[in-house]
Amino acid sequence: MTDLSGKTCLVTGATRGLGRAMAEALARRGANVIVHGRESAAVGAVCKATLRLARGGQITGAVGDFGSLKAVSRMAEEVAARNPRLDVLVNNAGAGARERRTTADGYEWLFGVNHLAPFLLTKLLLPVLTKSAPARIVNVASDAYRRAVLDYDDLQWERRTYRGLQAYADSKLANILFTLELSQRLTGTRVTANSLHPGIVATNIFTGLGGAGGKWFMWLLRPLLLSPAAGARTAVHVASAPELASVSGRFFERSREATLLPHARDAAAARRLWDVSEALVARARA
Repeated sequence: MTDLSGKTCLVTGATRGLGRAMAEALARRGANVIVHGRESAAVGAVCKATLRLARGGQITGAVGDFGSLKAVSRMAEEVAARNPRLDVLVNNAGAGARERRTTADGYEWLFGVNHLAPFLLTKLLLPVLTKSAPARIVNVASDAYRRAVLDYDDLQWERRTYRGLQAYADSKLANILFTLELSQRLTGTRVTANSLHPGIVATNIFTGLGGAGGKWFMWLLRPLLLSPAAGARTAVHVASAPELASVSGRFFERSREATLLPHARDAAAARRLWDVSEALVARARA
């Protein structure tokens, strides 16, 4: 188990499920862990619980609603102000949705929360990550990307009949393409960026994606699903394994590098998504 004493790690979406398991695993390795969540009460409670598991590191909180890019900006400013260094950023926070809804900025919920929010957070924290180099950015994606098709003429699902599972898959492809382009832009900085599939984990995201059907799916398949602790292993591996110190732009599954399908390795698509994302983020923050 890699010793992370003295390292500072921010885990988004860390008040429950997969993110909480990641935060706990990093704390057990001695890291200073920043627990992110939407609500201050939940963040405080998880910080206290995680501190009891920690091996010498500090446990602090960061509050920010990923449904608002202005809230993401405020959170990034606070994290950078309070932490002179940041060694690992784990973009784990994510959501599911059965019906179309929008963020505070008017963007489709899953594209906004699962992609635009971590895109903006990462960009705003790049100065402190670069100053702390060697540093790592770990983006939690999903094997669901396989069924994704990004429709640039309707990224917000305003014209098509909304399908939550498809929108979720599209947001996960966006995570991977973002990682691909980010890794290129970080060349020479000693900051790496990788993405991963944590496995099919027993969390509440199925409920968000499928309502009552999602609950039934969870009940039926629960014996086959990974626990949050098991699901966290790949992210912790990518965040800490010494042999991955200079590995960037790759995709991992079961703590091993995996080959992506061609549409998730498309450099032109990754650049296009970056440009579109920058424009959408800038418009929301204007």
